[in-house]
Amino acid sequence: MITRWTVVARIRFPPIGTTRALRLHRSVPGRAGSQQLAPVAPPGREHPGSLRDVTASLDLTADPVELTAALVDIPSVSGEEKTIADAVEQALRIQAPHLEVVRNGDAVLARTNLGRDSRVVLAGHLDTVPINDNLPLRRTGAGVEEVLHGCGTVDMKGGDAVMLHLAATLTEPRHDLTFVFYDCEEVEAERNGLNRIERELPDWLAGDLAVVCEPSNAAIEAGCQGTMRVEVRTTGTRAHTARAWMGANAIHAAQPVLQRLVEYTPRNPVIDGLQFREGLQAVRIEGGVAGNVVPDSCVVAVNHRFAPDKSLAEAETHLREVFYGFEVAVVDGAQGALPGLTAPAAAQLVEASGAEPVAKLGWTDVARFAALGLPAVNFGPGSPTLAHTKQEHVASADIRRCADVLHRFLA
Repeated sequence: MITRWTVVARIRFPPIGTTRALRLHRSVPGRAGSQQLAPVAPPGREHPGSLRDVTASLDLTADPVELTAALVDIPSVSGEEKTIADAVEQALRIQAPHLEVVRNGDAVLARTNLGRDSRVVLAGHLDTVPINDNLPLRRTGAGVEEVLHGCGTVDMKGGDAVMLHLAATLTEPRHDLTFVFYDCEEVEAERNGLNRIERELPDWLAGDLAVVCEPSNAAIEAGCQGTMRVEVRTTGTRAHTARAWMGANAIHAAQPVLQRLVEYTPRNPVIDGLQFREGLQAVRIEGGVAGNVVPDSCVVAVNHRFAPDKSLAEAETHLREVFYGFEVAVVDGAQGALPGLTAPAAAQLVEASGAEPVAKLGWTDVARFAALGLPAVNFGPGSPTLAHTKQEHVASADIRRCADVLHRFLA
């Protein structure tokens, strides 16, 4: 049985004449006491920009730019994704009857079952970082110069909008498609909704290519770097600073650690024709007991970004070699993802984009898919440098380009 959800949200009406990807409804009695959706009259002479309570459903067939605007105006900070997940689920169930749809926590998954020879998984998270006085959405420019400003425009409701539009409008794709809209990506890794989906619905993450629609400047960023954090510890002997010669300063003993970092030369390997750039940086230093005590302990926290041709074990071995003679403890680490551009589906996507792919210099959830055996790429609208900033914004042209490229690839 299909359950249709009625989602109550507070939205800001746009100026008269502006098209938005929201369908406004009121609940009316249906058969046997059920609730059906019926149109609500437009706001009429109500002052543009005023707030009122309405029941809203997303229009997935609308311009992806307008769909982005509608998604952005539904706040969804990590852990508070229920409202947006309800809206996405309702829209997919009603407007995309050709898809199998399931709900898993505050994640929504949909897929075709057409018996195609290959399957492409498209993934995007529904959550955002905390709002920073950057909602509701606002617009600047017009036409090809239009820009959407607000929390989530870049990271990553523009990508989500592209996915939702394709889910509703691509009824006969060349590949079978799986759409994964998941929760809690912007917080600690163990809360990431993909972990729960992998445990409870593993077949929904199977395929021949994964496209994570994170911001990538509307260009294909293939694979991703691995990351590892270690703590390098030095020890000494406490003493009163008035009699410092009676102790040994652990902070001073960290000088060789910092010197090795200063002199470090990172690798810049080329993998599948793409250049990755490694790095090794001190990100924190802690030590000291009091203003008149020689410290007996110091910890230098170091982050290593490594190319995906290196395993976690190799990264750890490398760091222990760099800091030979010091106590090194691994705090956390995540494997990178190889570009995988030689996979047939990946090659088709590159061809559809009409541009040269680049290496992803950072870690994203493509690594999770790569660990499952899927070649994976990042492809989404907006600049990743704007993610998590108060100035977050995305060009409408980027959103439309991503939708166009993916349509050419999948249709």
